[in-house]
Amino acid sequence: MNPFTHQTRDIESYCMNWAEMYPKAYDKKKTSPYTKTRIILMNGTEFESNWFLHQFARNCPNNDIRRAIALVREQEQQQQKRIAALKPIDENILETTIAYEQLAVDLTAILAQNVDDDNAKNALDFALLEDFDHLYRFANLLKMDYDIDADVMVGKYTEIMPGRPTINEHRHPVDNVRYSMNAKRADVYTKLVGNIITAAEQQTMNYYMNVAAFYHNDLGRKLFSEIGMVEEEHVSQYESLKDPTCTWLEQWVMHEYTECYLYYSMMQDESDAYIKNIWAEHYEMEVAHLQLANQLLKKYEKKDGAKVVGCEEFPKLLKFGENKEYIRRVLETVGYTSIEEDYVPAAKLDENHRFFLHLKQINGATKDVPSHAVIEKYIKEFGEDYRYQESPHPVKELDNRTKDNTTAGTR
Repeated sequence: MNPFTHQTRDIESYCMNWAEMYPKAYDKKKTSPYTKTRIILMNGTEFESNWFLHQFARNCPNNDIRRAIALVREQEQQQQKRIAALKPIDENILETTIAYEQLAVDLTAILAQNVDDDNAKNALDFALLEDFDHLYRFANLLKMDYDIDADVMVGKYTEIMPGRPTINEHRHPVDNVRYSMNAKRADVYTKLVGNIITAAEQQTMNYYMNVAAFYHNDLGRKLFSEIGMVEEEHVSQYESLKDPTCTWLEQWVMHEYTECYLYYSMMQDESDAYIKNIWAEHYEMEVAHLQLANQLLKKYEKKDGAKVVGCEEFPKLLKFGENKEYIRRVLETVGYTSIEEDYVPAAKLDENHRFFLHLKQINGATKDVPSHAVIEKYIKEFGEDYRYQESPHPVKELDNRTKDNTTAGTR
């Protein structure tokens, strides 16, 4: 599929009315877990588009371009409202959170297995183990507070067990910045990875930033805040992968191409006919947005958007599915941390390295760290932690269900 040449309607015709912006919500008990992850991913993609276009407008002196931005941005906002309304009223904050973390785990694993760029793959594998641990922590809170089994919610497609312990994920900020790709040399899939994973992690960060204060008990509020801080690290990491030398118009074209790619992928992958139709309609809208952005790029910078993207036809589409064996292999690197652009075994660092000093500064007393306290409380009440694993944990030190491990990832 080539969105640069795909025929679409006039962009003005895509403005939605209120009825179109408020679709029928999904049934939280019957809907596929991967339909939920697709909804969260596309909600985050629209958030990213909206804020990118606001920043573009604030840095653009050309009112003709700003008017085009305003037109597209209104439609991106309408798409976001429509997607967000698919979440049912009876789905609580933690139930939604489980879907967020399943998205983070499986999306990251899928992208890591398909990207050829080592810099991007290493970043994905590194953060994967942290989101994997977040799923485990939230699942224990869900079971403790609501008596809901997260393994049912994730359809048993994703294992739920410890990753790199969250207590050891709080790196010094300078160690979350990676090498940027060169957009002129990078292949289209690597560029898509940079855009997709940044939008997804940013959405998770924003969600936790906003819902933390609305949780009904102190421990939950603290857990959302702690994991929200790790999501800040992830956004810092992923946004640094993108090429900062691209012009605003080049970035806009790449954003729109990413949205076209994602909606087309979601449309091909979707099992719910009603939601599949929404993805199809949004794909048509994004084609119109892409072609408008490309026209502006040609007019003001004399560049062809297809050459900026590096490809007209979509590369391999994004398809959700199990990644259990891949994640188990990556878990072998649970003891690594990042130091500037490198990934190193934490055990090889001097005890006075900033990694350990920052951990001590952030965590204080171990008993006060929310991610640890959740597991300890669950074990105290039920005798062992909540998890769903199909065989023993590949990391022996993380296989003990009666004590939360706080040293994996540091030694």
